[in-house]
Amino acid sequence: MATLTKLYPSKPIPAKPVEIMPGDVAIGQSGDQLKTLLGSCVSVILTDPRRTVGAMCHIVHVGVPNAANRHNTAYGVAAMHEMFTGLRAVGINPRMCEAYVFGGGNMFPHLFREKHVGASNVDWVLHYLDTHGVPVLDHCLGGNGYRKVSWIVGNQEPVVETVFSDQGARHGG
Repeated sequence: MATLTKLYPSKPIPAKPVEIMPGDVAIGQSGDQLKTLLGSCVSVILTDPRRTVGAMCHIVHVGVPNAANRHNTAYGVAAMHEMFTGLRAVGINPRMCEAYVFGGGNMFPHLFREKHVGASNVDWVLHYLDTHGVPVLDHCLGGNGYRKVSWIVGNQEPVVETVFSDQGARHGG
């Protein structure tokens, strides 16, 4: 869980960025920075409408986990459950949140031209959010590149840098 440390009671020091690794889920408060690097994986950011709390996950798999992995947050269903639980624990109803969704790239476009792991991950996440009534405010999905996602919990949009083998592009504010 991301936290904000203070040196002096009246002067907050920006928290060190929390690096979200594959399978991680983090909950942050206003001012906390959450970051991740994505390929075919998908990251979901959920935030309350006032932007006081945010959650980020890094989903690797979207299939149904076996019994040994049912709590493994590398799986979408476990990651989303963990995010919803964490948000409820700090008094936020996840169904009142708004989402940002990033990732789902095709890391092997020379092998898979149509249906690939990234596309399956995207389809699952968007369906999950729709089924649970969570609106997606913005997304940057698909393509053949990596994405660096960074968000400081608050009113600004997440910043997404998409890195393709032959070009770079920026998305977000």
